[in-house]
Amino acid sequence: MRKTVSEPDTDKRRLQMFDLARSIEERADEPLTLASLAQEVGLSPSRLQKVFKDVLGVSPKAYQNAARMRHFKQSLRQGSGVTDAIFESGYGSVSRVYGEGKRSMGMTPTAYRAGAEGERISYAYRNTSLGLVMMAATNEGVCFVQFDDTAESLLEALQREFPRANLSVSSAQDAPELDQWIEALDCHIDNAAPKPDIPLDIRGTAFQIKVWNFLQSIPEGSVLSYSDVAKGIGKPKATRAVGTACGKNRIGLLIPCHRVLRGDGQLGGYRWGLERKQALLAMESQRTPQPADQT
Repeated sequence: MRKTVSEPDTDKRRLQMFDLARSIEERADEPLTLASLAQEVGLSPSRLQKVFKDVLGVSPKAYQNAARMRHFKQSLRQGSGVTDAIFESGYGSVSRVYGEGKRSMGMTPTAYRAGAEGERISYAYRNTSLGLVMMAATNEGVCFVQFDDTAESLLEALQREFPRANLSVSSAQDAPELDQWIEALDCHIDNAAPKPDIPLDIRGTAFQIKVWNFLQSIPEGSVLSYSDVAKGIGKPKATRAVGTACGKNRIGLLIPCHRVLRGDGQLGGYRWGLERKQALLAMESQRTPQPADQT
């Protein structure tokens, strides 16, 4: 007869996995194996693989790879040379990290270390019913749409994302498309115009990009839960990671993370404030045709 796991045992196991995750984070540069990690927590390798993925949404190996990439990016931001950062973070070869780094950062490690050095990014502001919004774009498309109270704080946020890019205010002569795009976005927010079809320059980890692409498929007037999104991308155990990806979205509205709620129907989080999230959902609900009653 199969033994039923009690609630206290389940909570204990979750805490054990969280402790193991912290340990992996601290040793991300070490050659950890599934067998050695399993021995640390008194489980078989296959059992650890299942329990860890159930709790954290990813395998121990994937968690270590993500932690190693975070350490690598931190080293680059702190000024380490690319080669030094590669070996400090535990990568065994330069060629390997260049392929993985470009997938995870949207650019090569050298470009990331340079803070998008030399890349031109134009930006523009608009006052909307949701507050001041900034839109910024590269040659590839919009890379940044965010709200804040002041132009200064928005510009600081853009500079943090692209610290060495050439930032410039959009003008009709230099970047007419950006002016048109932000006008279209403004009309979408304030005048119920359709969401503009604007090219996006999306940068993030492979998982984040998968989440953000899925969010764009949620129609206006509809909402999903974080677990719905996790199932939609084929990662049903990754609800927590989906929430984190939504929180890191830097292209508001055009990647509609505001259409994702908690499983109990509550708003959940929104990096630009719950009042804006609630206002967006209310506006979209009001301008979405409701089906006639079937009576």
